[in-house]
Amino acid sequence: MHRGTVVLLGPDGEVRQALGAPERPMFPRSSNKPFQGLAMLRCGLDLPDDADLALGCASHSGEPEHVERALAILRKHGLDEDALGCPPDLPGHEPSRTELLARGGGPRRAAMNCSGKHAAMLATCVQRGWSTEDYLDPAHPLQVAVRETVEELTGEPVAATAVDGCGAPLFAFSLTGLARAFAALVAAEPGSQERRIADAMRAHPYLVAGTDREDTRLMRAVPGLLSKAGAEGVHAVALPGVGAVAVKITDGAARARLPVTVGALRALGVPTSPELAALAEETVLGGGQPVGTVRLLPGVLG
Repeated sequence: MHRGTVVLLGPDGEVRQALGAPERPMFPRSSNKPFQGLAMLRCGLDLPDDADLALGCASHSGEPEHVERALAILRKHGLDEDALGCPPDLPGHEPSRTELLARGGGPRRAAMNCSGKHAAMLATCVQRGWSTEDYLDPAHPLQVAVRETVEELTGEPVAATAVDGCGAPLFAFSLTGLARAFAALVAAEPGSQERRIADAMRAHPYLVAGTDREDTRLMRAVPGLLSKAGAEGVHAVALPGVGAVAVKITDGAARARLPVTVGALRALGVPTSPELAALAEETVLGGGQPVGTVRLLPGVLG
């Protein structure tokens, strides 16, 4: 059995339901990428194509379109793949990984799931005339702006600073703050920078994640939903006029977060479509065959 912390906010931003300790600081991992993207816009990042902006907020699968779009952002700003500060990796998308290895390829920085974010960070630095060699330093102007943006959106001070898996600074705050920040993005006025982040991600869910990924499927299943998963069992979603949800699975299991997130959306009144119902359970495999199912226990939420 997986345990976790969940917080549900209503359309008024008030807590409707909470399980666990949602006020305890945690590291949101990649669920904070929309806030990093917003900070880049506030610093003056000019990416005319919202598809590029969506990739800048992505945890992509390293599929060819993801990789090529990240490299194109770098080329537009006079940079190459070596400028990326994220570590080399193989594509997370199995067919893309298999094809790359069959061609004799190997891990590369542009295939790492955060390469779009790093490319956008570097583009911001070039456009502002900031140094690119130390863009991941917490004291760099870009990262200072990210911290300020996080504190504004969450409504609370950063509790701790760490280093994320991609090498970027990672700020700790509460699960309630995470839900509050997502709600602010979808509720922002049209034409605002906050709303542009939400709209870009919702318009390009494939670029935010990839083929058959959680965020891709969720945003396609629920029109208007903003969704961003993070490592260690974190997930945050928001739907205008409905509310926001933030989830942290205690043991970090990714397989539990989607059923809990779907259950929370149902508790907020989101209608159950066949597409959403298909995401409410995760199959557990043993020896390559289904041996169990992860689902939210009845009555836990709602």
